[in-house]
Amino acid sequence: MDAQGRGQAGDNNVDPADQWVFDPNTGNYELRLDPSGRGPARPDDRKAPGRRAEADPGTAGGDTDTRPLPVQRAGQKADGDDEAPKGGRAARRAAGRSGSAAVAGAAAGRRRPKPKKSAKRKALYWTAGVVGFVLVAGCGTAYIVFEQLDGNIKKVDVGEENSAVTDGPVNLLVIGTDARTGKGDTGYGDSGSLGHADTTILIHVSKDRSNASALSIPRDLITDIPDCPTKQPDGSTKVIPGQQQVRFNTSLGQEGRDPGCTWRTVEKLTGLQVNHFMMADFNAVKDLSDAVDGVEVCAGKDINDPKSHLKLTAGRHVVKGEQALAFVRTRHAVGTGSDLSRIELQQQFVGSLIRKLKSSAFSSPGKLLDVAQAATKALTVDTGIGSASKLLDFGNDLKRVDLEKITFATVPVLDNPRDKATVVLDTAKADPLFKMVQQDHPLAKGAGKGGGAKKDAAPVKKAPPELVRVDVSNGGGPFGAAQETVDWLQNSKAARLSTNAGNAPEKLAATRLEYAPNQADQAATLAEWMGLPKSALKKTATDAGPRVPMKLVLGKDFTAPGSPIEAPTETPDGVQHVSAGDKNICAK
Repeated sequence: MDAQGRGQAGDNNVDPADQWVFDPNTGNYELRLDPSGRGPARPDDRKAPGRRAEADPGTAGGDTDTRPLPVQRAGQKADGDDEAPKGGRAARRAAGRSGSAAVAGAAAGRRRPKPKKSAKRKALYWTAGVVGFVLVAGCGTAYIVFEQLDGNIKKVDVGEENSAVTDGPVNLLVIGTDARTGKGDTGYGDSGSLGHADTTILIHVSKDRSNASALSIPRDLITDIPDCPTKQPDGSTKVIPGQQQVRFNTSLGQEGRDPGCTWRTVEKLTGLQVNHFMMADFNAVKDLSDAVDGVEVCAGKDINDPKSHLKLTAGRHVVKGEQALAFVRTRHAVGTGSDLSRIELQQQFVGSLIRKLKSSAFSSPGKLLDVAQAATKALTVDTGIGSASKLLDFGNDLKRVDLEKITFATVPVLDNPRDKATVVLDTAKADPLFKMVQQDHPLAKGAGKGGGAKKDAAPVKKAPPELVRVDVSNGGGPFGAAQETVDWLQNSKAARLSTNAGNAPEKLAATRLEYAPNQADQAATLAEWMGLPKSALKKTATDAGPRVPMKLVLGKDFTAPGSPIEAPTETPDGVQHVSAGDKNICAK
């Protein structure tokens, strides 16, 4: 049997449709690949609860009951032995057509072969989307035997061995490279190379798995690349020296840099800790779009780009293969002709691909297998999710994210005055955007965390600046942050009673303001100046003396005085962002 479920020599009469067995209890299918036409052996570690092996009345010693059993979900256990359920092709066809009644009818025609060892196959709760958003949005529509897929996945040891599942937020780095190794000269990409970080999306999945935010990072962004330890073929580690003020896309491929270098560059840029990465080349777009029979896209005007060879009339089109690749690669004939315009096309394409995978039209188990094969063959991941079983756990953890609550945004940038071909970070917009993601706020207008911030029952009166008395200490902020903050308070806010208390006795992850009940008005004033979240305010049990100051400890979340510590609850104005569920996006 080959990877597509087709029979090989000696098994040419096996109909692929017969290999999918419908489970009436779940409405899902299980792919059973057994050359004899029988179902796969039932592993003893996947036994269905409440089901035990029964003795066959006509067999001495009690052979295992060979009646087909319901398909169980991945990870469920059942009481029973290792003997495979048997049944002819007709039985399995009947099961797919009419559910439990057909399954019961098929039992009568079963044969009783000799007992055999368990094949130890496992069912994978999987859909096509193991590449980035497709995994996040599409997980959980079919059961597929994953031993076939395991060998497709390539992995890179980046020096981080994070668990596939975590209780906190998840940050998944998706890298699309311009490599085209082994595909011939088709006019794009770097032949024979690892490729550059041509398309980079950092996907943040919220702690409660209710929403996901995707930050597209422009490839031409000028940034710093940190030192990068990389694993060599002989098992040794080589540190690739960092570079300052270079294009972001050189974080991969240049100087021997691997995906771990892009990983570290993104962490340095955004302040977010990456959990895992997935990387795919140009071929993934072609193969995935072919596997789903095309992806619908929209052009707001006629497009004729000789660079990418994309020709589309205004309106909606279904693209696949080379045309799909041309769509996500084109930029000269849309928008401003920049990489930022291309990012918008890529966001439109990925959103449409997700909708296709989640649509009822994409319910064929054979199609799911095709897409799973295409996705895993194109995929390179970190060792933390470097197997089908780990990807299973990872996908099941993320599958709760609603399509309508997946938001794409582009990291805000400005034209580089020194080089028109590159861009620089727009810190005025990027800093609050990064803080939103760091503090797990969704990137959607009117969708503040927890349904919007709660209003105070009664506003607290604020003290005038001359009455705000506070000692400032540094518990994790930048060097000299305490004195810099005191200078800012005294000179910019006229808070003359603020003093530098030096370094705090302990390091804090988050900034904290400790105040007494009779200092609530002072705390309200200082919190407003500093942009402190409510979680930073700690009220003591007793009142303070007339000259006792409040205590402000600057934590690791502090960047600079005047830069709010509390993240906004709505995407900052001017930041491009769209929903993955929006069907009305057209390339302009």
